[in-house]
Amino acid sequence: MSETSLSGKVALVTGASRGIGAATAKALAAQGAHVILTARTAGALEEVEEAIHQAGGTATIAPMDLTEKDSIARLAAAVAERWPALDILVLNAAMLGSLAAVPAIDSKEFAQVLTLNVSAQAALLTSFDPLLRKAEGGARVIGLTSSVGRNPRAYWAAYGASKAAFETLLLAYGEEVRHITGIRVAIVDPGATRTKMRERAFPGEDPQSLKPPEAVAERILALAVNGFEVGHFERVD
Repeated sequence: MSETSLSGKVALVTGASRGIGAATAKALAAQGAHVILTARTAGALEEVEEAIHQAGGTATIAPMDLTEKDSIARLAAAVAERWPALDILVLNAAMLGSLAAVPAIDSKEFAQVLTLNVSAQAALLTSFDPLLRKAEGGARVIGLTSSVGRNPRAYWAAYGASKAAFETLLLAYGEEVRHITGIRVAIVDPGATRTKMRERAFPGEDPQSLKPPEAVAERILALAVNGFEVGHFERVD
């Protein structure tokens, strides 16, 4: 990674209260970015914020439920009042839902998965697009996906379908803005990582056999610092 600093940059990380989101927020802050942390759990966000401050960085917490009506629009308005642009947007928040055969998918829960994993992501792009367009040097939008979005796996249909839709949404946005703005979009598949979501999906797995969230955060940081080609995709093994 180059020595380029993120000093003066503003980053927003969703799902920043734990796991990959928290690790990414800390990594971006360590390189000088002011990081806006969003998640539903205020207490956990405060812990991440405190860790960033203790390390000499700066952060602002915004506890919120991304699926609540108008919550994202209100956040974007608040950010716009304080900062002239958004330089980095990391779309990490997601819901796993229950693993089930397609005929057994619970329609209500499936709707919840799609609301957070797809509809809320569209709302984030819509609400923050004006601020992303104002980023000096071009904004970076990085979305976290899963291999099941591209390679269907039995019992993972609901989550996989949401990630396939998310990837299409994000890449289409990237194509729409590539020739008229400096915004660049990338997708990162974290692979097997030591997170709460992974623990829920694979309860018998030894978490110590998996890479830590910080390994994924380092790759996201590298993309944020060094830039990438339009539609960049990578898996962190």
